[in-house]
Amino acid sequence: MHRRTLVAAVAAAMLLLSMLTPLMSNGATAQSDTPALGATPADGGAEIVVTHMQGETTVPANPEVVYSFDVTSIDTLQALGVEVDGMPEMAGDGAQYMTDDTEIIGSLFEPDYELINEMQPDLIIVAARSSEAYDDLSKIAPTIDLTNADEGFIEDLTTNTTILATIFGKQAEADEILGSINDRVAALQETVAGAGTGLIIMTTGGNVVALAADGFRGTFIYQVLGIETPVEDIEAATHGEPISFEFLLEHDPDWLFVIDRDVATGEAGDAAEQVLDNDIVHETTAWQNDQVVYLNPFDWYIIVGGGLNSTQRMLDELETAFAA
Repeated sequence: MHRRTLVAAVAAAMLLLSMLTPLMSNGATAQSDTPALGATPADGGAEIVVTHMQGETTVPANPEVVYSFDVTSIDTLQALGVEVDGMPEMAGDGAQYMTDDTEIIGSLFEPDYELINEMQPDLIIVAARSSEAYDDLSKIAPTIDLTNADEGFIEDLTTNTTILATIFGKQAEADEILGSINDRVAALQETVAGAGTGLIIMTTGGNVVALAADGFRGTFIYQVLGIETPVEDIEAATHGEPISFEFLLEHDPDWLFVIDRDVATGEAGDAAEQVLDNDIVHETTAWQNDQVVYLNPFDWYIIVGGGLNSTQRMLDELETAFAA
C-alpha cells in the first residue's frame, strides 16, 4: 500500500509539472537570471532609479561629474552630447574620447580608488572588464554596471542607450540615432542576403584564430546581419579557435572579416594584412574576389564595440564593403 501511494504521488507531481511547464516557458512563473534592466525617474524627476546587472542604484538626474570605466558607455554618451569627465587611460584610438581636461581614473581593469574618492563624482559607470570593481566603487559614489545582458547586439545597445538617455534627459536624441541604426541594419540585411558565406578571423602574434558564430565578437555579422559561416563547430573561446591558412582554403568562405587584435591592444606584431598575404590565402575565394574586409580593431575587438557612435562606424565599414 505504501508503494502504491508513493507511485500515485509521483504521478500526480509529474502531471502538475507538465501543466506548469508551458506557463514557465512563457515567463509566467519562471525566474530569469537577468534582472529587468532599465531606468525610472523618481522623486519628481530629481533622481533616476537604475536597475542594472548588479542590482538597483539611485543616481541624480543629469549628474554633473561622470566617470566611466566602460568605453562603450563613453562612446554612447558622446553621441548623445554628454561629457564624460573621467575615464581609464587609453592609447591609440582611445585617445579620441579624451580632452585636455579628462581625468585619468586608472586603467580598464584597475581603478585609481584614491583619486576617485578624492574627486567624489556624481556617477560612476562600469561594465565587463571593470565590473569586478563595482562593490568598491559603489562605496564611493553611485555606480551602475552596464555590462551587456547578452540579449542580442541591437537589444543590448538599445537597453543601455535608453538607460543612459533617461539619466541625462537625452531620450529624443537616443531615439533618433537608434532609429537610424535600425533602418541601416534592415537595409544591410537585405543587401547581404545573397552575399554568400563569411568567416570572422582575428590575427594576433602572427597567428590566426576563427571566431564562433555565437561568440560576442561575431554577434553583429553572424546574428544581426545573418551571414552564414561555412564552419559550424568553431569553439566559442574568448580569443577564438586557432586555425591554419590551410583551414581557410579548405572551408573557403566567400568573405573574410579580419580583426587585428595586436592593433586593438597596442601590442607589437605583424599587421593583419601582412599575416594574410601568402600563397595559400591567395587561393581563397575571398582573396581572389577582393572580399577580405579589414575591420576597425578598436571597435570590433569590443574595446568599444556596441556604443552608439561605434555601431554607426561598424555599419559604415560594412556598407562600404558590400557596396563595392
